[in-house]
Amino acid sequence: MDLQEYLRLLRRNWILVTASMLLGLLGGGVASVMVQPTYTSETQLFVATQSSGSVTELQQGNSFSQARVQSYVKTVASPLVLQPAIDALGLGSTAAELSKRVTASTDLNTVLINIAVSDKSPVQAAAIAQAVADSLIRTVDSLEKPKSGGASPVSLSIVKPAVAPTEPSGPNTRLNLVGGLLAGLVLGAGGALLRSTLDTRIRGEADVRQITDVSVLGGIAFDRDATKNPLLTQAAPQSPRAESFRQLRTNLQFANVSAHAKTVLVTSSIPGEGKSTTATNLAIALAQSGQVVCLVDADLRRPMVSEYLGLDRSVGLTTALVGDTDVAEALQHWGEDQLYVLTSGMIPPNPSELLGSQEMRSLIERLEDSFDSVVIDAPPLIPVTDAAVLAQHVGGVIMVAGAQTVRRHELQKSLNALNLVGATVLGVVLNRVPTKGADAYSYSYASYASVEAGTSWATVGDLGEEPPRRRA
Repeated sequence: MDLQEYLRLLRRNWILVTASMLLGLLGGGVASVMVQPTYTSETQLFVATQSSGSVTELQQGNSFSQARVQSYVKTVASPLVLQPAIDALGLGSTAAELSKRVTASTDLNTVLINIAVSDKSPVQAAAIAQAVADSLIRTVDSLEKPKSGGASPVSLSIVKPAVAPTEPSGPNTRLNLVGGLLAGLVLGAGGALLRSTLDTRIRGEADVRQITDVSVLGGIAFDRDATKNPLLTQAAPQSPRAESFRQLRTNLQFANVSAHAKTVLVTSSIPGEGKSTTATNLAIALAQSGQVVCLVDADLRRPMVSEYLGLDRSVGLTTALVGDTDVAEALQHWGEDQLYVLTSGMIPPNPSELLGSQEMRSLIERLEDSFDSVVIDAPPLIPVTDAAVLAQHVGGVIMVAGAQTVRRHELQKSLNALNLVGATVLGVVLNRVPTKGADAYSYSYASYASVEAGTSWATVGDLGEEPPRRRA
C-alpha cells in the first residue's frame, strides 16, 4: 500500500480513528487526575579544594575537584549518605526506597552537584533534599580526610538551599494528554488496518482496481429514496443519481467503440447489488438520448423489471421463446421516449435451457435488427449459470458491483466465469457509492470532455449515419 492508500484507509475509518483518539485523550486526562501530585525540591552544592597558592596549584585543584565530582554524584544514592538523612528526619523508608526518589547530577566541566528529591509533600521534599545535601557534605569530608590526620583537601558548600516547591512536578498533564492522543491514533490506525484486512467488501473504485484491469464505467450515487423511487424519471434531473446514469451512458459509448455491440447484458455477482435497477435506468437514459431501445427482462428466476415499470409480465420473453406469441406482440411501450420492454413472461422450470437455446440467439438477432440498443437484465452469476450462458449471445457484458455488498473474491469469481465463456466484459458499474468521503466516485473524466452530448451509442463507430427509428 502506498501513502495514498493509507490516507484513504484512514478517511474510510475516520470514525474509528477519531473515537480511539478521543478515548486516548480521555485516558490521559483520567491518568492525570487519578495520580497523586508529586513535588520535587532541588539543592545545589559547590565542590572546592582547600589548597591555595599559585595559579598552577589552583588549576590543579580545580581539575582534581572536577575529577572527584562524578564520584560524589554516585555516592549520593548510597546508604552511607541516605541513612543519616533518614535517621535525622525520622523517615519510615529504607535507604533503597529513598534512593528511588533521589537523583543527583552534575554539569559537564563544572564542580556543581545538583540533588533533586521527589515526594508527595512539598515540605518533606525540601527537608529530605536539605538533609541529603548535609549528609553528603559530612560523608565527603569523612572520606577525603587523610588517614594521617589533618583537614580534608575537599570541601562541599551549599550554594542553593532546598525550598518547598509551590507547583507539582508530576503528573505532567500536557504530556499525558499528548501521549494518550498519540496512543489513540496508533491504536485507531491499527484497528483501521485490521478492519480493512478482514473486511473484503467492495467499497469504491480503488477496491475494484486492485482485483481487475476491467474498466470502471461509472458509479451510481447512493440515494436514500432509491428504494421507494428506483427509476431515473423519478429523480430530480440534476440530482447526483440522475447524473450518474447519464455519465454511465456516455462512458458506455466509449467502452463499446471497438466491439460495436448493440446488445448489452447487465448482471452482478450476487443478488441485491442493484443490477435490475441499473439495467432499467440505463435503458431509460439511452432512450432519453434519442435512441430506440429495447429492455429485456431475462431474469427468469426473480423478474423485477415489470414491477419497476408497472407492466404486465404474463406475456413476454418466455412466451416468445416457446412460440406462444410473436416477440413484436409481446413488446410493451413505456414512457414518452422510444423505450420498449420485453418482460420476463411466465417463470419456466428450465431458465438456463431457454436462455442458452437457439431460439434465444435468434430473438436477440431480431431485436438487434429492429432497435438501436438492446439492454438485457440477467440473473446474478454466482447463484446460477443463466447469465454466463446468455453472455455468449450478446455483444458485451456490464458487471454491477454493489458497494458495501459484494466481496472482492465474489467479483473476481464472476469476472473469471465470464472470461471462461469468452464473454466481452465492457466494464464494471459501482452501485450505491457515496458522493462524499474516501470512496466517493469522481464523475468527471477529461478524456470524455470533447464528446458531444447528442452522440448516440449505436452511431459511435460511424458518426455520419442517422440511427434507425423503428421497432420490432
